[in-house]
Amino acid sequence: MAKKKFEPYIAEGVEIVDIAHDGRAIGRHNDRVIFVDKAVPGDVVDINVTYRRRQLFEGKVDVLHKPSEYRAQPFCEHFGICGGCKWQHLTYEGQLKYKQKQVVDALERIGGLSTETLTPILGSEKTAYYRNKMEFTFSNKRWLTEEDMDNRHNLEQTEALGFHVPQRFDKIIDIEHCYLQQDPSNSIRNAVRSYALEHKLEFYDLKEHHGFLRNLIIRTASTGELMVIVVFARNDEDTINGLMNYIDNHFPQITSLLYIVNQKRNDTIFDQEVITFKGNDHIFEEMEGIKFKISPKSFYQTNSEQAYNLYKIARNFADFKGDELVYDLYTGAGTIANFVARKVKQVIGVEYVPDAIEDAKINSAINGIDNTLFYAGDMKDVLNAEFIAQHGKPDVVITDPPRAGMHADVVARINEMEPEKIVYVSCNPATQARDLALLSEKYEVAKIQSVDMFPQTIHVENVVLLKRK
Repeated sequence: MAKKKFEPYIAEGVEIVDIAHDGRAIGRHNDRVIFVDKAVPGDVVDINVTYRRRQLFEGKVDVLHKPSEYRAQPFCEHFGICGGCKWQHLTYEGQLKYKQKQVVDALERIGGLSTETLTPILGSEKTAYYRNKMEFTFSNKRWLTEEDMDNRHNLEQTEALGFHVPQRFDKIIDIEHCYLQQDPSNSIRNAVRSYALEHKLEFYDLKEHHGFLRNLIIRTASTGELMVIVVFARNDEDTINGLMNYIDNHFPQITSLLYIVNQKRNDTIFDQEVITFKGNDHIFEEMEGIKFKISPKSFYQTNSEQAYNLYKIARNFADFKGDELVYDLYTGAGTIANFVARKVKQVIGVEYVPDAIEDAKINSAINGIDNTLFYAGDMKDVLNAEFIAQHGKPDVVITDPPRAGMHADVVARINEMEPEKIVYVSCNPATQARDLALLSEKYEVAKIQSVDMFPQTIHVENVVLLKRK
C-alpha cells in the first residue's frame, strides 16, 4: 500500500506548552507534538501545520487567540528572517526562565544528574548591543522580501552585506541596523556597502565562487579599541587600497585596520595571512587590570561584561588556596588561565590553535605573570601520560571546550588524573551533561550556575563545579 501523502491542516486552539532545544515552541494537539516557529509558551493559537516527519509535526502560527505573559514585541525589522535573535518575541524574563530550564533538562535527562545545587541564572545587564565581534558576509544574491518579489523584475540592487538566512548558505539578508553590536559597527558596515555599490565592486557569489568582496569582521573592546577586517577574494592591490583608505579616512577611531585575501572556497581565516593596513595587528581587552591581546584569529568571549562575570564564577567555584597546580583545558588566548594565575601556584594551558597559544603567552608576559605555561595541539594527544608525568597531576582542572564538548579520551584522562576539583564551563548544556555523566563515577556535582551570555538567542553558558568523591 502506498504511503499516504501528508496534507497540511489547521490545528485550532492549541496551547503552547514548552520550548525545544532549538528554540522553537512546542504545542500538543490530538496526541501530536507540533513544533511552532515564533510562538511562546502560554500562547493559545491556531497552527498552520505544514510538515510532518514521522510523528513530529511542524507549523506556523496562523491566528494568535491569547498571548502569553512572556510574549514581547520584536524590535528588529529583520526578526523572523535573520537567525541571529530568535527570541526577540520572548520577554527577557521568559528567556532566562527557559534557558535555565534547558540546563536542568540536559543535566537531568542526558546526564542523569541532580540539579538541587543549581542557583538562579545570571542575566546580562545589556540585552542589546552586547557583542564585541560581528561577522558580515557580502553576496550578489540578496534575500528578497515579499515586496521585493512583487517587483523582482525591476530590482536595481541585488547585492547584500549582512547575515545568512538560516538554512540558505547562498542568501544574505541586507542589514541596515543590527542591535547586537554597539556603534560604530552599523555605520562602518553601511559605509562599506555604499562605497562598494558606488564603485561597482563585485559582491561575492557564494554558490559559484567568484567576485571580489567576501567578508567584513568588526571587533570592539571595552578599552575603546576597534578592529576592522575586510576579506577579499583576490589580490587587486589598487582596488583594495581604495576601499581601505576610504575606511581609514572615514573612521579614524579604528585602531587596527586589517585585510585578508582569501582565495579558498570556504570563509575560514585561520589558515590565511592577515595584512595590517593601518594601526596595530591586535586590540586589547581588560579585566581587573589584566590586559588580554586579541588578534584577528583569537577567540574571546563575545560578551565582554558577562565574560568577566563568567570567569569570576569559575574562579569562585575553584576556591583557590594559593598552592594549586591548575590545568586550563581549551585555554584559547589564555583568558581564564591568566585571570586565575595570581591566585594559584601554576597554570598549564592547552589549546588546539597555535596562534591563540602565542597570544596566551604574550598575555602572561605583558601582565608580568610568570607562573603559566601554554601548549598547542589536539587536546587528546597533548594530554597524555608523559605530559602529566612532566608537569604533575593537577589539583584543579578548568575546562571550557567548544560546543561539541570534550573528546571521550580527554574525559578518561581527567578521570585518571583525579584532580580534587573540576570546573566545567560550557556553551552547550547537552554535551556538558554527556561529559559529566562520564565523570560521575568519581565526581559529584557541588555547584551549578548558568550565565546568559547571549540575550535574544537560545544559547546559554553553564558552569559546574565537580568535587572528587
